[in-house]
Amino acid sequence: MSLILSRLSRLCLGKPVFVRRSCSSLLAISNGFSSSLLQTPPCFVVRANPCGEGLGKLLILKDTEDWLTHLEKKVPMELVDADELGTVGSCNGWVATLKDDAVLRLQDDLNPTASHTHPKHIPLPPLVTLPHCQTQIVTNVSMSSSSPEDEDCVVAVKFLGPQLSFCRPAQSQPEWTNVKIEDPCFFSSPVMFSKKDGKFRIPGSGGNLIGSWDLNKPKNKPKFQRLQYRNLPILTKVKRELLDLCSTSEHLVESRTTGETFLVKWFRKTSKRLALMKTKALMVFKIDEEGNAVYTEDIGDLVIYISRSEPFCVPASSFPDLLPNRVQLVDVDENGTICLHDSSVASHNIRFGAPYFIPPQNIDQV
Repeated sequence: MSLILSRLSRLCLGKPVFVRRSCSSLLAISNGFSSSLLQTPPCFVVRANPCGEGLGKLLILKDTEDWLTHLEKKVPMELVDADELGTVGSCNGWVATLKDDAVLRLQDDLNPTASHTHPKHIPLPPLVTLPHCQTQIVTNVSMSSSSPEDEDCVVAVKFLGPQLSFCRPAQSQPEWTNVKIEDPCFFSSPVMFSKKDGKFRIPGSGGNLIGSWDLNKPKNKPKFQRLQYRNLPILTKVKRELLDLCSTSEHLVESRTTGETFLVKWFRKTSKRLALMKTKALMVFKIDEEGNAVYTEDIGDLVIYISRSEPFCVPASSFPDLLPNRVQLVDVDENGTICLHDSSVASHNIRFGAPYFIPPQNIDQV
């Protein structure tokens, strides 16, 4: 992984890097994914190489490979602009954009398996701002299914502050259902969808509470789960003092294969030299039905992916060369890997215009 990070760092500095291209130049499989697999491996967009008319060809990194893959797929450069983020969230390979017209749009432009000639852009109704709330700054976007085109799909948008909004895009006349959250501990936290519970869930800041909103009755009073932490790691005084200086974020992630739910605590600190955030530590807790949050350094065959997109888990055995018991990280200014068995952190500060992990996609979608 250190080799990958080194290559990414050189790439962003404009220096030559080793890149192995896809074996086929046919557009149908120019996404660089093997047709022998039923799904693509997890990946993320590194950047797009300008090719004229405001478009660029995608450059991605797959988690199963230690080289970068050039795609023939062209996307608007504004979607991958590292200086001014053109997107406000992502889920299941769809990115969300929000412009001055207050219309949130879901787009599949950055999905490597989606059509490059006929990208899908799904506009949602104009946002409605509740009193004493704001809808210009989006924390993240979540969906109850893999595509907003699914008949029963519900899209959840968490705004910075108290507002949480829901919409069913596939309805003939979609509209927003808006909820004002009372507890401030949820104001800056991301929302995720629990397929196991059929609810949207938000971890409170500090990781002491989890709020749940019913998929079909989101305006009903949310249910709260209070966590009790177990088996906490023994930290040295130096480590405790370091973590006290860090900015901490909490992320809920659910394994669709094992049914397990994990709370990830991500500790980052500003680098003195670069004035960029750098990962100092990460902790994973397994949450049970009673609210016990048990610290673990072993998530078995799983790999957890944390980014500005909705977090997800993948069994490492599903893809050749995918290493288990890890957490992969991407943010606007960092890319890293945490090996849970020894809590080792390897990361580089790199600017990304689309800091989203894309979960496995079906090959037959191309």
